[in-house]
Amino acid sequence: MRPLADLKAGLAAGSLSAEGLLAGCRTAIADKAGQGAVTFTRVYGGAANTLSGPLAGIPLSVKDLFDVAGEVTTGGSKAREGQAPAGEDAEVVRRLKAAGASIVGKTNMTELAFGGIGINPHYGTPLNPWDRKTGRIPGGSSSGAAVSVTDGMAAAAIGSDTGGSVRIPAALCGLAGFKPTQRRVPRTGVLPLSRTLDSIGPLAPTVACCALLDSVLSGAASGVPAAVSLKGLRLAVPQNYVLDGMDDAVSAAFAEALLKLSDAGAVIEEMRLAPLDELRNINARGGFSAPELYADMHEFLDASWDKLDPRVSARVMLGKSATAADYIDLKRLRAGFIAAMGTALVPYDGWLMPTVPVVAPAVAPLAVDDEAYRIANLAILRNPSVINMVDGCAITIPCHRPGEAPVGLSLAGQAMQDRRILAIGLSIEAALKAA
Repeated sequence: MRPLADLKAGLAAGSLSAEGLLAGCRTAIADKAGQGAVTFTRVYGGAANTLSGPLAGIPLSVKDLFDVAGEVTTGGSKAREGQAPAGEDAEVVRRLKAAGASIVGKTNMTELAFGGIGINPHYGTPLNPWDRKTGRIPGGSSSGAAVSVTDGMAAAAIGSDTGGSVRIPAALCGLAGFKPTQRRVPRTGVLPLSRTLDSIGPLAPTVACCALLDSVLSGAASGVPAAVSLKGLRLAVPQNYVLDGMDDAVSAAFAEALLKLSDAGAVIEEMRLAPLDELRNINARGGFSAPELYADMHEFLDASWDKLDPRVSARVMLGKSATAADYIDLKRLRAGFIAAMGTALVPYDGWLMPTVPVVAPAVAPLAVDDEAYRIANLAILRNPSVINMVDGCAITIPCHRPGEAPVGLSLAGQAMQDRRILAIGLSIEAALKAA
């Protein structure tokens, strides 16, 4: 993996070529000993994009829920292969191409983006780059997106994030991943899971890479922001809800990360973030995804239950039985949660938590044990889904030691604080890499 800035410099100097970068990605995808066959659902031929722009010649992958003109958008589901093809590119795909990016292909994902594990019984499951001998989950739902980057099949990837689906695979695979404030990046031409929560963001080697890609996706900011000094910044660390159930590896990496940030001058304030205690009650009736997905796709779903991953169909089925009263109550409770979190976080420049409280578990036990899958899925989704519920933004940054299991540190902010959170994230990343 190389930062996009290095690739751009090499392209400008002539030591790299767009054709060579794209060919290298295709070679990695085609390697029969690699993960290409289960990482991509479609690989594109054709020449590299050499148009001028901030991403000129950079090879990117896009998740298999973004429309590409003339293709069926399958969303990781073979049951959708008979649907009508897209009439035009999704807006984010159009923006990437206009910025000069070469689209390598579409990446595999949890079916219909409904889950944080990354297992797909239809197209296979790309394995986490860490401990590949054991065979560990990549995280979901943007599973192939993460592995496409870690294994050199793309320089960076674009995924969707409804409850952590960018940040979970980024954290579990040792990447940076950014979930923007939802409204900043258009979702036109994107297969929806939850219209209330869906966001579009990048997975990439560094925070700066994510910031550059965010500037293209949002169309509202330019390039990479200047880093913000950590000295004197007040960073909250909630002691309730988000620290429950941490395994030893995550606990150790998180504690070491906080110490490094404190040494760099940040004011780390451990505190109780009281609104978090309401989340279990808010989500008790199942959340937004099931009823909104069913509302958007009920004709397709009603004709396809037997073709879906049973773990996905069982969750979607909850949306079929949801009442209007339940849904309206949920909207009301979310509005109150957003307001309460906003008030509680006013004094802080951002807040920190482990992106995921556990390291990536092995695939094999989860593939055969529904209860183990359910427990792991809930644990993995818990922390990142807070940011979607609060309509905020967050960057996950690797904080583990080299050679150890990947662990992500999440820096979160409130709605529309995206570029400042990225600027702080640059300094956090530097502090975490310091000896």
